Amino acid sequence: MLSLRPLQAYGQRLMGSGQPDLAEGARDQWQLAPGGKRHVPPALHLPGQLERIRGTEFAPPEIVMKALRGGYDSLDRPTTAFRVENVDLVDGVLYAKGRQRHLRARRSRSLTYRVPREVISATMYESWLGNRWFGNWLSDDCLTYLLAEPGSTTVTSLLTPTGHMPRYESLLGMTPLRKDTIHFRELVLFDDMPNNDGKTQRAAEMRRRLLAGRSCSPLPGVFILRGKSGDARVMENERQIAEQLAQTYGFRLLDPMTASVDQIADLCGEAAIIAGVEGSHLAHGLAMMPPGAALLVFQPPDRTVAALKTLTDRQNQRYALVVGEGATTGFTVSWDDVRRTLDLLT
Repeated sequence: MLSLRPLQAYGQRLMGSGQPDLAEGARDQWQLAPGGKRHVPPALHLPGQLERIRGTEFAPPEIVMKALRGGYDSLDRPTTAFRVENVDLVDGVLYAKGRQRHLRARRSRSLTYRVPREVISATMYESWLGNRWFGNWLSDDCLTYLLAEPGSTTVTSLLTPTGHMPRYESLLGMTPLRKDTIHFRELVLFDDMPNNDGKTQRAAEMRRRLLAGRSCSPLPGVFILRGKSGDARVMENERQIAEQLAQTYGFRLLDPMTASVDQIADLCGEAAIIAGVEGSHLAHGLAMMPPGAALLVFQPPDRTVAALKTLTDRQNQRYALVVGEGATTGFTVSWDDVRRTLDLLT
């Protein structure tokens, strides 16, 4: 039996009416954690650093600059769950009557699909951002899994976890059912974007699970190397700055491309500072480092991002940045800027 839901969605796009999200057709919804007011502290930086910024990513310049300048109170929404009936998961897209939600890019462009024969009721925790960027998967989707954990069957469309994912799932006790094609009689989803106190508590629980049974030694800092992994953000003197931090301040160098999750946990679990070029690889350190620790981020001036600062704010950690000179394809930071910024953290 064929479903025409993709064709209906395509027709709505052609008419300019868009496609409502699944949440708009929820049978019921309920609150899991209350919202509240949270103070947003300013990022730590030297005078003149923010004036170097000439381009931002993921948010307009005024939003990024506001987050970096801080000094205001943010009102966070509650965390909620909602239940939707009669939902198909096919090729990374959730389809309900007149509504849909994309979890990742589709492999097929077909405007029909065969209705799934397997039928269950379940919860889902994954997101488009988490399937696109490892940092969002670790910092957000894994926390949402903790909301789904007490419920019934939990499903993910991620059939084959890659890289560090399997070990993180093992340490966190994540055992989702992996399905790319299935029909849900009822599906529970979550609005888990707000960085309220409930999410702060789940981040602390995630750190507890990752570090359980370890004896981590306090370290002055860990530099997590980026190299040329991920989206282009090439810090030409990354290795020199990392080695200078090691020689001068006793930082340890960590290459996540070769280190295991257990090695990362042992190094970052009690690190006072996690440093590195802005990117998803720093999520390793954010997940492990303790409250009160600092994240020192090196950013290109044409692609400055405040996403990681929202995480340090959420987890009662500090955020510092050095804005380099050049562009994403090749930028450098001054050792003097790094040294003087470290003085702000001590």
